[in-house]
Amino acid sequence: MRTLARAQGERHDPATGEAPGKILHERRRAGFELHGMSLPARYYGTVDATALWVGLLYDAWRWGLPEAEVRALLPNLRAALFWITGLSDTDGDGFAEYLDESGRGLANQGWKDSGDAVRFADGTIAKPPVALSEVQGYQYEATVRAAELLAALGEPADGLLDWAATLRSRFRSRFWVTTADGHFPALALDGAKQPVDSLTSNIGHLLGTGILDPAESSSIRELLLGPTMSAGFGLRTMSATAGGFSPLRYHCGSVWPHDTAVVVRGLHASGQSSHAASPGLQLVHAAGGFDNRLPELFSGYGSDDVSSPLPYPASCRPQAWAAASAVTLLVAFLGLRVDVPAGVLTLDPPRPSPVGALRVRDLPLAGGTLDVTVAADGTVTDLRLPPGLRLG
Repeated sequence: MRTLARAQGERHDPATGEAPGKILHERRRAGFELHGMSLPARYYGTVDATALWVGLLYDAWRWGLPEAEVRALLPNLRAALFWITGLSDTDGDGFAEYLDESGRGLANQGWKDSGDAVRFADGTIAKPPVALSEVQGYQYEATVRAAELLAALGEPADGLLDWAATLRSRFRSRFWVTTADGHFPALALDGAKQPVDSLTSNIGHLLGTGILDPAESSSIRELLLGPTMSAGFGLRTMSATAGGFSPLRYHCGSVWPHDTAVVVRGLHASGQSSHAASPGLQLVHAAGGFDNRLPELFSGYGSDDVSSPLPYPASCRPQAWAAASAVTLLVAFLGLRVDVPAGVLTLDPPRPSPVGALRVRDLPLAGGTLDVTVAADGTVTDLRLPPGLRLG
């Protein structure tokens, strides 16, 4: 967080994508050029990192980051909120969108940043500027969490909750579509403000953000865990019924472990922990096909097609996003929720445990460690809490 804060944007620069308050996307030793694309060494071309940084600060606070360290980052939090609520909506439609102003940067600036990642159900590639579905959820969650954090520290949070409520209402009225796949939020709005109507894993990132109501969350869960999205080794990035789908297409049919883990986290956060076990266990099975070192991505062929996940030729392995998936799975399988400022820890494992008996030792938490044992039926049989925490 501190590294990203030090590189936070301070000025408008179309060549690098920099803007005041914006969080860095990537940094290289030198510029990078490929097929007419030219990325500077320090590049801000992403629409989601700023809200995700705010969410990370909130999570770190809840998990025990000392208050003094949280307060030291409040100026960066204020700057990030300034970008989210004031600068991320570049065309005044009420949604955060991206557009490569340089003409030589990334055409798509969400986590799915390949040039053909944003497609309609018929396979047509959407034209910019693009307002991604999940980014609206990230920004809703970021502003609500920031308001909670600031209030807890006795700092003003004027207007943040009103801004979030307006976004939530606007999102519900503009993004939802009904297709042959069902009723769900569109992948994005394109430059003409038309909903990009393909069913994708992006909508899973909305789970747990608060932008959905319980019925909407359940509807999304059913679609994601259905046969066109759930491959048996994780969730496909795009439905197998979509016109742009291919199991070996980078962002339109492959499986990314971190993407599935985000959905697992969202199911857990939205009170659907029992359903989080299914995609979580799929990732565990997939890891067995890669010597328990999950790659960046692998093919979207299902378990009915292949006996083990088929590697993607250019996938990084090891890769940080994929490795971090294990942490998310552990939290979900324990049913773990932590609020160090309130001195409360909650354990509510799925019943039965999707991975059988589970024992965790020396999990760093709140300046101490957590030890917990879960029986195969999901019962907590042994527990040692860090000092200062009580079971809620």
